[in-house]
Amino acid sequence: MTNVPSKNETILKIEGLSKAFGPVSAVEDVSLSIQRNEFFALLGPSGCGKTTLLRMLAGFEMPTSGAIVLSGENIASLPPEKRPLNLMFQSYALFPHMTVRQNLSYGLEMERLDKAEIRRRVDETLLSTDLTAFADRKPDKLSGGQKQRVALARALVKRPKVLLLDEPLGALDKKLRERMQLELKRLQHEAGITFIIVTHDQEEALVMADRMAILRDGKLLQVGTPEQVYEQPADRFVANFIGIMNFIDGTVGDHGTFTADGYRIALASDRGPGKATLAARPEAIRLSDDGAGLAGTISDIAYHGLDRVLHVETTVSQAPVQVRVTAEEGRNFRPAQQVRLLFDPAKCHLF
Repeated sequence: MTNVPSKNETILKIEGLSKAFGPVSAVEDVSLSIQRNEFFALLGPSGCGKTTLLRMLAGFEMPTSGAIVLSGENIASLPPEKRPLNLMFQSYALFPHMTVRQNLSYGLEMERLDKAEIRRRVDETLLSTDLTAFADRKPDKLSGGQKQRVALARALVKRPKVLLLDEPLGALDKKLRERMQLELKRLQHEAGITFIIVTHDQEEALVMADRMAILRDGKLLQVGTPEQVYEQPADRFVANFIGIMNFIDGTVGDHGTFTADGYRIALASDRGPGKATLAARPEAIRLSDDGAGLAGTISDIAYHGLDRVLHVETTVSQAPVQVRVTAEEGRNFRPAQQVRLLFDPAKCHLF
């Protein structure tokens, strides 16, 4: 399971896929190309259609229209058991009366593989997922993280072309969740299998995904690498959904100068004059030490360990402007303190 196929080869094409439940459109005209051995995330708020899309890929929901092309074959009308992909549920759904080894073997036995081949594949999968020592335990003797790995191993042992994961880490506590994010990424790379994961957790998608798709109300808003989506959001919704973003309403002049309540930022923008919203991440703003910049008052300071986020009340935004500083820098500031903010034009966006 260590032969990793090269990427840049499309393994799955979703073409104009839609799903309606009566008058309600859950997924609307979604088209995507997913590469071989890619870790791809479907991301969006609850009710955005990401789980419905995943269930259509798995065969548990039939599309209203559109095609699902896997390795050149349209599988949209095939039942789940005929599709060379596996869906791993958040609940893990392990057989409680079976050992770990038996849980892994079961699916292969249903395919009527010979016993030697089953044992070889199960042993190989137990080794790659660090479960050999737990092979003879039943699920009630395993921790949450171990159960998660067994569920993943049971899916991997069948060697699907694509593995679908529906909120696979949702039941884990924060520390274990963060560790398993890296573990999933490692196992995906070693197995050489395309992973498609559904999550509502932006940080989880940023850590694990090679690329991600952002959905809202059943529609596809943006597809790109985590860096592209974070640094170049397609619209205000994406900008607000991924990470922290400050929004300031104002106007743009003839030469790309953004103005809000008299404060001006010279932007390299070819946008025509008119009303606009400026968006800036907390790390795109710094504190001025020479009296220049936008005046504000610190209303709160949030300590995050390595850094602190200053919440600054200003006249240009109803919500406090959030500014990220190092934990050491943050020691110099107090609530009610007057500060001035400087925006990096190269890191600001206009919507």
